[in-house]
Amino acid sequence: MPYRANHDLPLPVRAHLPDHAQDIYREAFNSAYRAHAGEADRERRAHMIAWAAVKKSYAKDGELWVPIQRQRFA
Repeated sequence: MPYRANHDLPLPVRAHLPDHAQDIYREAFNSAYRAHAGEADRERRAHMIAWAAVKKSYAKDGELWVPIQRQRFA
């Protein structure tokens, strides 16, 4: 089931991810959920894809998820 807002996300996602990471998770989940329509495991796949999307921009530092610092080239 797609999520309309961050407060609709599963508790573990809301409890551990900062707001921006929750936005990434929700958008990636909803997109993947639509893309895998008709597949028996679409919700599981959508959650996996959503976590992968978060991990492109955030990393776990102890118990906290923090933005990944990317090097900027001049």
